[in-house]
Amino acid sequence: MRSPLPRRLRTAAALLAALGLTALMGPAARAETPPPIPDFADGFGLTQVDAATEVRSSTDFTITVTTPQVAGPHRIRIFLPSGYAAQPDKRWPVTYFLHGGGGNVDDAAAAPALRSDKMITVVPDGGLKGWYANWLMQNTAVGKANWQTFHLEQVVPFIDANLRTVPNRTQRAVAGLSMGGSGALHYAQARPDLFGHAASLSGGIDFGMAEVRAAVLATELNLTGAWCAVSNSSSTSGSGTCTGYGPYVDSDAIFGSPYPVFGADRIWNAYDPAAPANLSKLADTKITLYTGDQGVIDANTARAAATVKARLDRIGIPSRLVNYTNGTSLSPSCDGGHNYGCWAPAFADYVPRLEAAFAASATN
Repeated sequence: MRSPLPRRLRTAAALLAALGLTALMGPAARAETPPPIPDFADGFGLTQVDAATEVRSSTDFTITVTTPQVAGPHRIRIFLPSGYAAQPDKRWPVTYFLHGGGGNVDDAAAAPALRSDKMITVVPDGGLKGWYANWLMQNTAVGKANWQTFHLEQVVPFIDANLRTVPNRTQRAVAGLSMGGSGALHYAQARPDLFGHAASLSGGIDFGMAEVRAAVLATELNLTGAWCAVSNSSSTSGSGTCTGYGPYVDSDAIFGSPYPVFGADRIWNAYDPAAPANLSKLADTKITLYTGDQGVIDANTARAAATVKARLDRIGIPSRLVNYTNGTSLSPSCDGGHNYGCWAPAFADYVPRLEAAFAASATN
Protein backbone atom coordinates (compact mmCIF):
# COMPACT_ATOMS: atom_id res chain seq x y z
CA MET A 1 0.00 0.00 0.00
CA ARG A 2 1.49 3.34 -0.99
CA SER A 3 0.82 6.08 1.53
CA PRO A 4 -1.10 8.96 -0.05
CA LEU A 5 -0.36 11.34 2.83
CA PRO A 6 2.74 13.47 3.42
CA ARG A 7 4.90 12.51 6.39
CA ARG A 8 3.54 15.02 8.92
CA LEU A 9 -0.08 14.41 7.97
CA ARG A 10 0.48 10.67 8.13
CA THR A 11 1.85 10.98 11.66
CA ALA A 12 -0.98 13.26 12.79
CA ALA A 13 -3.57 10.92 11.34
CA ALA A 14 -2.01 7.97 13.12
CA LEU A 15 -2.05 9.89 16.41
CA LEU A 16 -5.73 10.76 16.03
CA ALA A 17 -6.51 7.14 15.24
CA ALA A 18 -4.59 5.98 18.32
CA LEU A 19 -6.60 8.41 20.48
CA GLY A 20 -9.87 7.23 19.00
CA LEU A 21 -10.50 10.59 17.40
CA THR A 22 -10.91 9.48 13.82
CA ALA A 23 -14.16 11.43 13.64
CA LEU A 24 -12.03 14.56 13.49
CA MET A 25 -10.59 13.39 10.18
CA GLY A 26 -12.38 13.74 6.89
CA PRO A 27 -13.85 10.61 5.23
CA ALA A 28 -11.11 10.50 2.60
CA ALA A 29 -8.34 10.75 5.19
CA ARG A 30 -9.97 8.02 7.33
CA ALA A 31 -10.21 5.72 4.33
CA GLU A 32 -6.66 6.38 3.16
CA THR A 33 -4.80 6.47 6.47
CA PRO A 34 -2.16 3.71 6.48
CA PRO A 35 -1.07 1.94 9.67
CA PRO A 36 1.19 4.13 11.82
CA ILE A 37 4.91 3.86 11.13
CA PRO A 38 7.83 5.78 12.65
CA ASP A 39 8.36 9.27 11.33
CA PHE A 40 11.71 9.71 9.60
CA ALA A 41 13.65 12.98 9.46
CA ASP A 42 15.87 13.72 6.48
CA GLY A 43 19.58 13.80 7.11
CA PHE A 44 23.04 12.42 6.35
CA GLY A 45 22.57 13.43 2.71
CA LEU A 46 19.26 11.56 2.33
CA THR A 47 16.00 13.27 1.34
CA GLN A 48 12.76 11.33 1.46
CA VAL A 49 10.26 11.13 -1.38
CA ASP A 50 7.11 11.28 0.73
CA ALA A 51 4.63 10.29 -1.96
CA ALA A 52 6.57 7.08 -2.59
CA THR A 53 6.30 5.63 0.92
CA GLU A 54 4.81 2.12 0.86
CA VAL A 55 3.14 0.82 4.02
CA ARG A 56 2.19 -2.84 4.17
CA SER A 57 1.82 -2.85 7.95
CA SER A 58 3.18 -0.97 10.94
CA THR A 59 6.16 -3.36 10.94
CA ASP A 60 6.74 -3.72 7.19
CA PHE A 61 7.17 -0.59 5.11
CA THR A 62 9.40 0.98 2.49
CA ILE A 63 10.65 4.53 2.35
CA THR A 64 12.21 6.10 -0.75
CA VAL A 65 15.14 8.49 -0.63
CA THR A 66 17.34 10.48 -2.95
CA THR A 67 21.02 11.19 -2.46
CA PRO A 68 23.73 13.02 -4.39
CA GLN A 69 25.83 9.84 -4.10
CA VAL A 70 23.69 7.59 -6.32
CA ALA A 71 21.53 8.70 -9.24
CA GLY A 72 17.77 8.26 -8.98
CA PRO A 73 15.42 7.52 -6.09
CA HIS A 74 16.19 4.45 -3.98
CA ARG A 75 13.95 2.34 -1.77
CA ILE A 76 14.76 1.12 1.72
CA ARG A 77 12.51 -1.65 3.04
CA ILE A 78 12.30 -2.06 6.81
CA PHE A 79 10.99 -4.89 8.98
CA LEU A 80 10.37 -3.93 12.61
CA PRO A 81 9.86 -6.37 15.49
CA SER A 82 6.19 -6.83 16.35
CA GLY A 83 6.82 -5.27 19.78
CA TYR A 84 8.56 -2.16 18.47
CA ALA A 85 5.68 0.28 19.03
CA ALA A 86 4.54 -1.32 22.29
CA GLN A 87 7.99 -1.02 23.88
CA PRO A 88 8.93 2.63 23.33
CA ASP A 89 11.93 2.48 25.68
CA LYS A 90 13.50 -0.57 24.09
CA ARG A 91 16.35 -0.44 21.59
CA TRP A 92 16.99 -3.16 19.04
CA PRO A 93 19.91 -4.70 17.16
CA VAL A 94 19.92 -4.24 13.38
CA THR A 95 20.70 -6.50 10.44
CA TYR A 96 21.30 -5.03 6.99
CA PHE A 97 20.29 -7.40 4.19
CA LEU A 98 21.98 -6.89 0.81
CA HIS A 99 20.08 -8.33 -2.16
CA GLY A 100 21.56 -10.01 -5.22
CA GLY A 101 22.19 -8.81 -8.76
CA GLY A 102 19.06 -8.17 -10.80
CA GLY A 103 17.11 -8.06 -7.52
CA ASN A 104 15.55 -5.40 -5.34
CA VAL A 105 14.55 -4.68 -1.75
CA ASP A 106 11.39 -6.77 -1.98
CA ASP A 107 13.45 -9.94 -2.40
CA ALA A 108 13.87 -9.95 1.38
CA ALA A 109 10.24 -11.02 1.72
CA ALA A 110 11.23 -14.41 0.27
CA ALA A 111 13.25 -15.12 3.44
CA PRO A 112 10.67 -15.09 6.27
CA ALA A 113 13.34 -15.41 8.97
CA LEU A 114 14.37 -11.82 8.28
CA ARG A 115 11.06 -10.71 9.83
CA SER A 116 12.39 -11.18 13.32
CA ASP A 117 10.82 -10.10 16.60
CA LYS A 118 14.27 -9.73 18.11
CA MET A 119 15.90 -7.34 15.65
CA ILE A 120 15.24 -4.68 13.02
CA THR A 121 15.98 -5.69 9.42
CA VAL A 122 16.92 -2.96 6.95
CA VAL A 123 17.05 -3.68 3.21
CA PRO A 124 18.63 -0.85 1.20
CA ASP A 125 18.51 -0.76 -2.57
CA GLY A 126 21.80 -2.04 -3.96
CA GLY A 127 21.05 -1.43 -7.62
CA LEU A 128 20.67 -4.06 -10.30
CA LYS A 129 24.47 -4.21 -10.57
CA GLY A 130 25.83 -1.88 -7.92
CA TRP A 131 28.19 -4.52 -6.46
CA TYR A 132 28.18 -2.55 -3.22
CA ALA A 133 31.09 -0.41 -4.37
CA ASN A 134 31.94 3.16 -5.31
CA TRP A 135 32.28 2.89 -9.08
CA LEU A 136 35.39 3.93 -10.94
CA MET A 137 33.27 5.59 -13.65
CA GLN A 138 30.60 8.06 -12.56
CA ASN A 139 29.39 9.19 -15.99
CA THR A 140 27.88 5.98 -17.36
CA ALA A 141 24.26 5.45 -18.38
CA VAL A 142 23.36 4.73 -14.74
CA GLY A 143 24.84 8.02 -13.53
CA LYS A 144 26.39 8.64 -10.14
CA ALA A 145 27.14 5.32 -8.44
CA ASN A 146 28.77 5.62 -5.02
CA TRP A 147 26.91 2.69 -3.48
CA GLN A 148 29.35 2.10 -0.64
CA THR A 149 29.19 5.73 0.48
CA PHE A 150 25.39 5.68 0.22
CA HIS A 151 25.06 2.61 2.43
CA LEU A 152 27.82 3.05 4.98
CA GLU A 153 27.98 6.81 5.41
CA GLN A 154 24.33 7.68 4.83
CA VAL A 155 21.89 4.80 5.33
CA VAL A 156 23.44 3.39 8.51
CA PRO A 157 23.54 6.69 10.45
CA PHE A 158 20.13 7.65 9.01
CA ILE A 159 18.62 4.45 10.42
CA ASP A 160 20.34 4.94 13.78
CA ALA A 161 18.99 8.49 13.96
CA ASN A 162 15.41 7.58 13.09
CA LEU A 163 14.84 4.17 14.69
CA ARG A 164 15.52 2.89 18.19
CA THR A 165 18.63 0.92 17.32
CA VAL A 166 21.58 -0.10 19.46
CA PRO A 167 24.30 1.86 17.62
CA ASN A 168 27.08 -0.57 18.42
CA ARG A 169 28.97 -2.97 16.16
CA THR A 170 28.18 -5.93 18.43
CA GLN A 171 24.49 -5.21 17.79
CA ARG A 172 24.78 -4.65 14.04
CA ALA A 173 25.09 -7.28 11.28
CA VAL A 174 25.40 -7.26 7.51
CA ALA A 175 24.24 -10.25 5.48
CA GLY A 176 23.76 -10.74 1.77
CA LEU A 177 23.43 -13.26 -0.99
CA SER A 178 25.04 -13.63 -4.40
CA MET A 179 26.19 -10.09 -5.33
CA GLY A 180 25.10 -9.06 -1.84
CA GLY A 181 27.21 -11.82 -0.32
CA SER A 182 30.37 -10.20 -1.62
CA GLY A 183 28.97 -6.85 -0.50
CA ALA A 184 28.37 -8.10 3.04
CA LEU A 185 31.91 -9.38 3.46
CA HIS A 186 33.36 -6.26 1.83
CA TYR A 187 31.34 -3.88 4.02
CA ALA A 188 32.41 -5.74 7.17
CA GLN A 189 36.02 -5.33 6.01
CA ALA A 190 35.65 -1.70 4.96
CA ARG A 191 33.97 -0.70 8.23
CA PRO A 192 34.77 -3.15 11.03
CA ASP A 193 33.74 -0.36 13.41
CA LEU A 194 30.15 -0.71 12.13
CA PHE A 195 29.58 -4.45 11.84
CA GLY A 196 30.30 -7.15 14.39
CA HIS A 197 28.61 -9.88 12.33
CA ALA A 198 28.79 -10.72 8.63
CA ALA A 199 27.16 -13.48 6.59
CA SER A 200 27.54 -14.36 2.92
CA LEU A 201 25.12 -16.73 1.19
CA SER A 202 26.31 -18.11 -2.15
CA GLY A 203 28.44 -15.02 -2.44
CA GLY A 204 30.83 -14.04 -5.20
CA ILE A 205 33.44 -13.50 -2.51
CA ASP A 206 36.67 -14.41 -4.30
CA PHE A 207 37.54 -11.77 -6.89
CA GLY A 208 40.65 -13.73 -7.75
CA MET A 209 38.43 -16.25 -9.56
CA ALA A 210 37.94 -15.61 -13.26
CA GLU A 211 34.37 -16.89 -12.94
CA VAL A 212 33.48 -14.22 -10.37
CA ARG A 213 35.05 -11.47 -12.44
CA ALA A 214 33.10 -12.75 -15.44
CA ALA A 215 29.88 -12.45 -13.43
CA VAL A 216 30.64 -8.80 -12.67
CA LEU A 217 31.37 -8.14 -16.35
CA ALA A 218 28.09 -9.81 -17.32
CA THR A 219 26.17 -7.38 -15.12
CA GLU A 220 28.00 -4.38 -16.58
CA LEU A 221 27.26 -5.51 -20.13
CA ASN A 222 23.69 -6.54 -19.19
CA LEU A 223 24.23 -10.11 -20.33
CA THR A 224 21.23 -11.69 -18.65
CA GLY A 225 21.86 -15.27 -17.72
CA ALA A 226 21.89 -17.68 -14.86
CA TRP A 227 23.21 -15.26 -12.22
CA CYS A 228 20.49 -12.72 -12.94
CA ALA A 229 17.68 -15.24 -13.27
CA VAL A 230 18.16 -16.73 -9.84
CA SER A 231 19.48 -13.94 -7.63
CA ASN A 232 16.07 -12.30 -7.37
CA SER A 233 12.95 -13.71 -5.74
CA SER A 234 10.74 -13.99 -8.82
CA SER A 235 10.56 -17.65 -7.86
CA THR A 236 12.05 -19.61 -4.99
CA SER A 237 13.53 -22.15 -7.39
CA GLY A 238 15.13 -19.50 -9.54
CA SER A 239 13.14 -20.38 -12.64
CA GLY A 240 11.48 -16.98 -12.88
CA THR A 241 12.31 -14.35 -15.46
CA CYS A 242 14.89 -11.70 -14.70
CA THR A 243 14.41 -8.28 -16.21
CA GLY A 244 18.14 -7.72 -16.52
CA TYR A 245 20.85 -5.59 -14.98
CA GLY A 246 19.82 -2.24 -16.36
CA PRO A 247 21.53 -0.28 -19.13
CA TYR A 248 24.81 -1.34 -20.66
CA VAL A 249 27.88 0.29 -19.13
CA ASP A 250 31.58 0.02 -19.95
CA SER A 251 33.14 -3.26 -18.84
CA ASP A 252 35.61 -1.26 -16.72
CA ALA A 253 32.91 0.91 -15.14
CA ILE A 254 32.90 -0.55 -11.62
CA PHE A 255 36.39 -1.86 -10.88
CA GLY A 256 38.42 -0.93 -13.94
CA SER A 257 40.25 -3.49 -16.05
CA PRO A 258 39.77 -7.06 -14.84
CA TYR A 259 42.96 -8.29 -16.49
CA PRO A 260 45.94 -9.04 -14.25
CA VAL A 261 48.50 -7.37 -16.52
CA PHE A 262 50.94 -4.80 -15.12
CA GLY A 263 48.65 -4.11 -12.16
CA ALA A 264 45.69 -3.12 -14.33
CA ASP A 265 43.33 -4.99 -12.01
CA ARG A 266 44.44 -3.16 -8.86
CA ILE A 267 40.90 -2.01 -7.95
CA TRP A 268 39.60 -5.58 -8.18
CA ASN A 269 42.40 -6.69 -5.89
CA ALA A 270 41.81 -3.87 -3.42
CA TYR A 271 38.11 -4.75 -3.17
CA ASP A 272 38.57 -8.55 -3.19
CA PRO A 273 36.82 -9.92 -0.06
CA ALA A 274 39.03 -13.03 -0.23
CA ALA A 275 42.32 -11.13 -0.18
CA PRO A 276 44.28 -12.05 2.98
CA ALA A 277 44.88 -8.38 3.77
CA ASN A 278 41.14 -7.74 3.72
CA LEU A 279 40.28 -10.90 5.64
CA SER A 280 42.66 -9.82 8.40
CA LYS A 281 40.31 -6.89 9.08
CA LEU A 282 37.68 -9.38 10.31
CA ALA A 283 39.62 -10.45 13.42
CA ASP A 284 36.82 -9.28 15.73
CA THR A 285 33.90 -10.11 13.43
CA LYS A 286 31.69 -13.18 13.62
CA ILE A 287 31.71 -14.60 10.09
CA THR A 288 29.30 -17.12 8.57
CA LEU A 289 29.36 -18.50 5.03
CA TYR A 290 26.61 -20.56 3.38
CA THR A 291 26.69 -22.19 -0.03
CA GLY A 292 25.51 -25.18 -1.98
CA ASP A 293 27.65 -26.79 -4.65
CA GLN A 294 25.15 -27.63 -7.40
CA GLY A 295 24.86 -25.94 -10.77
CA VAL A 296 27.30 -23.71 -12.56
CA ILE A 297 26.96 -20.86 -10.04
CA ASP A 298 27.11 -22.53 -6.65
CA ALA A 299 29.84 -24.86 -7.85
CA ASN A 300 31.90 -21.65 -8.02
CA THR A 301 30.56 -20.03 -4.84
CA ALA A 302 31.46 -23.26 -3.01
CA ARG A 303 35.04 -22.89 -4.26
CA ALA A 304 35.10 -19.25 -3.21
CA ALA A 305 33.71 -20.03 0.25
CA ALA A 306 36.23 -22.82 0.77
CA THR A 307 39.07 -20.47 -0.18
CA VAL A 308 37.89 -17.79 2.23
CA LYS A 309 37.42 -20.32 5.04
CA ALA A 310 40.90 -21.79 4.50
CA ARG A 311 42.51 -18.35 4.49
CA LEU A 312 40.67 -17.33 7.65
CA ASP A 313 41.82 -20.55 9.32
CA ARG A 314 45.42 -19.86 8.34
CA ILE A 315 45.41 -16.41 9.93
CA GLY A 316 43.59 -17.67 13.01
CA ILE A 317 40.21 -15.96 12.56
CA PRO A 318 37.25 -18.15 13.55
CA SER A 319 34.44 -18.58 11.03
CA ARG A 320 31.56 -20.93 10.26
CA LEU A 321 31.15 -22.47 6.81
CA VAL A 322 27.97 -24.36 5.92
CA ASN A 323 28.27 -26.12 2.58
CA TYR A 324 24.88 -27.82 2.27
CA THR A 325 26.03 -29.46 -1.00
CA ASN A 326 22.87 -30.75 -2.76
CA GLY A 327 20.57 -29.24 -0.14
CA THR A 328 19.26 -32.42 1.48
CA SER A 329 20.86 -31.50 4.80
CA LEU A 330 19.29 -28.05 4.76
CA SER A 331 15.69 -28.24 3.55
CA PRO A 332 13.38 -30.12 1.16
CA SER A 333 13.04 -26.87 -0.78
CA CYS A 334 16.79 -26.68 -1.45
CA ASP A 335 18.44 -28.29 -4.46
CA GLY A 336 21.91 -26.99 -3.60
CA GLY A 337 21.64 -24.27 -6.23
CA HIS A 338 21.64 -20.50 -6.40
CA ASN A 339 18.08 -19.67 -5.34
CA TYR A 340 15.72 -18.72 -2.53
CA GLY A 341 14.68 -22.34 -2.11
CA CYS A 342 18.07 -22.63 -0.40
CA TRP A 343 18.59 -19.11 0.88
CA ALA A 344 15.33 -18.92 2.83
CA PRO A 345 16.15 -22.00 4.96
CA ALA A 346 19.76 -20.83 5.26
CA PHE A 347 18.47 -17.62 6.82
CA ALA A 348 16.17 -19.74 9.00
CA ASP A 349 19.32 -21.41 10.31
CA TYR A 350 21.36 -18.22 10.59
CA VAL A 351 18.95 -15.72 12.13
CA PRO A 352 18.34 -17.58 15.44
CA ARG A 353 22.11 -17.90 15.86
CA LEU A 354 22.50 -14.19 15.15
CA GLU A 355 19.72 -13.33 17.60
CA ALA A 356 21.46 -15.39 20.27
CA ALA A 357 24.76 -13.62 19.57
CA PHE A 358 23.03 -10.24 19.84
CA ALA A 359 21.49 -11.28 23.16
CA ALA A 360 24.80 -12.56 24.50
CA SER A 361 26.73 -9.41 23.60
CA ALA A 362 23.97 -7.23 25.08
CA THR A 363 24.48 -8.81 28.51
CA ASN A 364 28.27 -8.47 28.49
